[in-house]
Amino acid sequence: MIKLNVNGETVTVDADPSTPLLWVLREQLELTGTKYGCGIAQCGSCTVHVNGNAVRSCIMPVAAVGETDLVVTIEGLSKDGSHPVQNAWRELDVPQCGYCQAGMIMSAAALLTRTANPTDGDIDREVTNICRCGTYNRVRAGIHLAAKSGNDKGGAAA
Repeated sequence: MIKLNVNGETVTVDADPSTPLLWVLREQLELTGTKYGCGIAQCGSCTVHVNGNAVRSCIMPVAAVGETDLVVTIEGLSKDGSHPVQNAWRELDVPQCGYCQAGMIMSAAALLTRTANPTDGDIDREVTNICRCGTYNRVRAGIHLAAKSGNDKGGAAA
């Protein structure tokens, strides 16, 4: 049995310690917003936050996450979808097919927590998720809009 703090709740799961966090989230906790894409940490569809850092959950063994670590999935980013990044995504109609977007949003939110006004270079370095549809220009515009929105409210993406 492994104890985790996921989206602010302590949960206990029965999983092999080597099981990727992604599969515990999706299959045991039924948090299916986090997607499986490649399984080798390249595409970023599986991105979640662990202690505020964007991580690729497809290669992170669940045992690497302690019960005091805070795991946040797309479902836990905001209770009502009102996070500045989520608002910007809606306003600019960022997704096309949408499969990669939960991971994109999580990467963008982590970036904005560290860098209130990221440059295009910051975005290129930090948001390395792959989008088959090629919505990168809209993703970049969405991050800039979220940064402005977050700053208008007294801080970066909260």
